[in-house]
Amino acid sequence: MEDTKKMRLDRFLTEMGAGTRSRIRDAAKNGRIRVNGVVEKRTDRKIDPASDSVTFDGAEVAYVQFEYYMLNKPAGVVSATEDRIHTTVVELIGERKRADLFPVGRLDIDTEGLLLITNDGELAHRLLSPKRHVDKRYLAVVDGRLPADAKERLREGIVLSDGTKTLPADLKEAADAGNLSGILPDGGGEDSGRAAYILTIHEGKFHQVKRMFETLGCTVTYLKRLSMGSLVLDAGLKPGEYRMLTASELARLKESTR
Repeated sequence: MEDTKKMRLDRFLTEMGAGTRSRIRDAAKNGRIRVNGVVEKRTDRKIDPASDSVTFDGAEVAYVQFEYYMLNKPAGVVSATEDRIHTTVVELIGERKRADLFPVGRLDIDTEGLLLITNDGELAHRLLSPKRHVDKRYLAVVDGRLPADAKERLREGIVLSDGTKTLPADLKEAADAGNLSGILPDGGGEDSGRAAYILTIHEGKFHQVKRMFETLGCTVTYLKRLSMGSLVLDAGLKPGEYRMLTASELARLKESTR
């Protein structure tokens, strides 16, 4: 278990998703919380998560300081922690222990692919900091034909419709990007009037990938994020599925953002 400092019982239970502080106070008054086997009615008491045993309604509450999940975000789900209309990406993480998870960055509601879900604010800041220029790689299926100089223009940075100039980006035909089995959607290719590309950018402006292709005269009909920094989407994860990051994935991710 991670090294932790002593913390208030109500904070511990709130962070572990047991409920609001008022709900936890009510539960304590009714004898539903035990610390080391003894009923505890004072929720402001300090506990050591590394050594004290806490149960809520008879179920042990294990403390986890940080959680890291790789999610293959499906279309129709919003990159948020709460929403009154749509399902959020955090709600898809059924095994989460902490109540303070959030997505690192955003994908549009119709965009699929890699999202890191965590409560590690420091790592998230490093991944999203404009100064670090972390690579983000996307698969884009587009309608229309790109100009012959599209790669060169993207490599130099293009000016979007609002006058914003993008950082240099790298464009490849999807066929040149290696094995995309299980990733490339059906319906692409020359015969359909659509083509698939891999675009790597180093920033994350609003609707950036779609706006970049629009500037080049094409419309994005399908968009999926394949990687972010050293973290690559597990091809075995179907849309809506997730898994915890492996120790090596997390170590590489932290090392690459130092």
